[in-house]
Amino acid sequence: MGDILRRAVEEQRQRLIDQLVAFKVFKKEDKHLFELSLTELENEFRRFQLDSHPHDEYNSIKWIHKNSKH
Repeated sequence: MGDILRRAVEEQRQRLIDQLVAFKVFKKEDKHLFELSLTELENEFRRFQLDSHPHDEYNSIKWIHKNSKH
């Protein structure tokens, strides 16, 4: 069970690192992203999302068309 949890944590860390790198975030203070824990990466990603304007290219509003039956 420990290996499964460890693998899941590493996969989530890698997803967050990939997303932050896509937004051109490579370091937090003096640490590279791969040096951060999962919690630190989650906090950094949340901070980035909060700092982003809702209409900029990273967090733009998207219209979703749903078929409605009346």
